[in-house]
Amino acid sequence: MRVASLLLVLLPLSACTWVQLAPEARAVKVVPAGTAPAGCEKRGEVAVTVRNKVAFYERNSLKVRDELETLARNEAPGLQADTLQPLDEPNAAGEQRFAAYRCGR
Repeated sequence: MRVASLLLVLLPLSACTWVQLAPEARAVKVVPAGTAPAGCEKRGEVAVTVRNKVAFYERNSLKVRDELETLARNEAPGLQADTLQPLDEPNAAGEQRFAAYRCGR
């Protein structure tokens, strides 16, 4: 009975997006991994982390990836960056790194 009650609480949470995009991050673009964007100044790197598990339940990998990108976009204005590029894939701990660039878009 306890397990069923726990599932009823946790399953709806798995569909939630817990990270909201900050207003100043709306203009930040994310470009595909690969070569550095042409004509852009590198401003640094951003490392972000989200929970990829809730208790024993593993969250949807697309939601985790989306939240990592949103967190990185939220951090970019602090580096005066307007473009992000993933440096690696999200790892098993729910972490990912991005390069931050100012491209003047």
